[in-house]
Amino acid sequence: MMRSLLVRGMLAGLIAGVLATLFAYFFGEPSVEAAIGLEGSAAHSHSAPDAHEHPPAEEDELVTRGVQSTVGLLTGVGLYGVAVGGLFSLAFAFVYGRIGTLRPRVTAALLTASAFVVVFLVPFLKYPANPPAVGQAGTIGSRTSLYFGFVALSLLIGILAAAFGRKLADKLGAWRGGLIAAGGYVVLIAVAAALLPSIDEVPAEFPGSTLWSFRLASVGTQLVLWTVLGLTFGALAEKVLGEKALAGKR
Repeated sequence: MMRSLLVRGMLAGLIAGVLATLFAYFFGEPSVEAAIGLEGSAAHSHSAPDAHEHPPAEEDELVTRGVQSTVGLLTGVGLYGVAVGGLFSLAFAFVYGRIGTLRPRVTAALLTASAFVVVFLVPFLKYPANPPAVGQAGTIGSRTSLYFGFVALSLLIGILAAAFGRKLADKLGAWRGGLIAAGGYVVLIAVAAALLPSIDEVPAEFPGSTLWSFRLASVGTQLVLWTVLGLTFGALAEKVLGEKALAGKR
């Protein structure tokens, strides 16, 4: 059973990754191209040679921009979708039947919504994604560490809140227990976000519309990925668990 769920989770993740890639290509790549153009213009203006100097030789690209925005994008998002789908199936197998008598589709939907908020949306609000030409090269290591550290912290607090809410549900009911658990998560993650350092390296001259379009496309790409993953895996999980499980969860 676990192997079947894992395979279907990875398949659902692959489908979600392909659709998320299409969204990212049509809605995210224009802002990326605009940001790259701004970055190139700024670099050219800073390194413009004098009249008596020879212009610097341009380095050949190892991977062209066309490949990066098509095959590279599909490969990266597709592999990410497969990995997320596999982990999602393991999480589903753990929580299924432990959060009430819910159908597999409903369990998958609730787990997807929770994972989207905890794993992506909350960390994104603290450390939003930036397009090219935003951020300093010397701080990329610290920025990456802070982001993934906050993701791990959000996930840990989310798991603790879910476990605490499950215990409260036995005493106060599912609705009250869930509200208290959600409130506890919000309070703890807000305190953690306030204590962690903020990062604002957006140049003053960078167009706000380009930054907004890029970040909106980033949220949309993740929303498509998680939504398709939850819906696809939920449908596949009900087939794996069989008609008996389906009738028992109604």
